[in-house]
Amino acid sequence: MDKTATFAIGRPHEKLMNYYVLRALGTIPAFPVMLIMLYFRYHTMRYRFDEEGISMSWGILFRHEIVLNYSRIQDVHLKSNVVERWLGLARIEVQTASGGSTPELILEGLLEYEAVRDFLYSRMRGATENHKRGEGASDDPGQTLSGTLQSIAEELRGIRRLLEERNRV
Repeated sequence: MDKTATFAIGRPHEKLMNYYVLRALGTIPAFPVMLIMLYFRYHTMRYRFDEEGISMSWGILFRHEIVLNYSRIQDVHLKSNVVERWLGLARIEVQTASGGSTPELILEGLLEYEAVRDFLYSRMRGATENHKRGEGASDDPGQTLSGTLQSIAEELRGIRRLLEERNRV
């Protein structure tokens, strides 16, 4: 899945409503209330992916909106229970360094969850790398993370060769 396909995701898949019905059935005494709450959550849930970050909104009476910049993302978890796996769905839990034990953002009802997770990881790393490099940094490959790691690997190989030669003598 490329960047434009991820940017095009705006709503959860309709299978999420099936999951919500099954979830509401699990709360037998409160089934009608839970079903109404989950119905409105599903129908008002919106996602937006752009160059800066992710936003998610839902709710009618109590409107919720969460906006996260890619540079604030610390970790991305992919979770699904048995019913979600049966429906082909998963949740992506996005955590920041805010110190809470719960994720700041949970993207629900995604069929292409692995691609979205990979997209978020790449954006998270890209935002972190750009932030560390700064705006005035050069685009010389030797100054990138991969270039630095290659230089370190070459130095370590040279040190290993010297140690092997020293041990032979």
